[in-house]
Amino acid sequence: MSQVQDASLILEGGTFRTLFTAGVLDAFIDEKMKLPYIVAISAGAINACSYVAEQKERTLRVLSTYRHDKRYMGIGNFFKERSYFGLDFAYNVLPNQLDIFDWETYRTFDGQLEFGVTNAYTGEVEYMDALTMDTQCTMLRATCALPVLFPEIKLNDVPYYDGGLADPIPVKRAEEHGFNKHIFVLTRPKGYRKELDRKSKWVMKLFARKYPALAQAMANRAERYNATLEYVESLEATGQAFIFRPDYALNSFEKDISVMRKTYQMGYEQTIKRYEELTNFMQK
Repeated sequence: MSQVQDASLILEGGTFRTLFTAGVLDAFIDEKMKLPYIVAISAGAINACSYVAEQKERTLRVLSTYRHDKRYMGIGNFFKERSYFGLDFAYNVLPNQLDIFDWETYRTFDGQLEFGVTNAYTGEVEYMDALTMDTQCTMLRATCALPVLFPEIKLNDVPYYDGGLADPIPVKRAEEHGFNKHIFVLTRPKGYRKELDRKSKWVMKLFARKYPALAQAMANRAERYNATLEYVESLEATGQAFIFRPDYALNSFEKDISVMRKTYQMGYEQTIKRYEELTNFMQK
């Protein structure tokens, strides 16, 4: 893959909405484009793994194959692992036995890859060197750990949850690394703004006593997301950001495999169509 030197790659989360991201990144693989710094949040990190390992179509294959497998996701997993997702199955059995992940290519990536996780004690985001992740994918579990659907995930005895709770679009982190040009892969259509819904309020109340700072992060999430999105769009207006995003709203827990494939194809085709535009952006 050819190396780009001066642009970051920022990947938003969004559970199965990130099949759009998978399409974008697979087009990057086909075009042999490699970025020097990648920062990913939640399910965006799953896509980053396949991209860095140069395993085209792996994310699409895994999600479309196992979407309706109760070992992958289903109420029964709560009895074994306090999780809607089968943690051992999804983050250990799948990558290490069923659909082998290329750990060697991943770990020898000639660049930086960071995952954002939310510290349950502080409610603040922390960034970790994802290339040091263990083969049980504990760091990946942490950045994907949606409250209630996942248990807390401990790293060095500290409990963590989904990175998107504290920093849904980590552009500031990329700026801290010295980048002032960014490629974003978002998973919401243009014009979307987040609102604090009833379900989020219920989850906040559930966590308020044990992890009050985490509950506060959830309370601030919509406001933070919208402010960050406005900042990202201001960067786009001044030529510092190139944004990929879906053409229409997608379902976070999409069940229809044909729609999942269509979502992936949308990301791939949009990237190929705009690749010359992207190349011009990177050469400015």
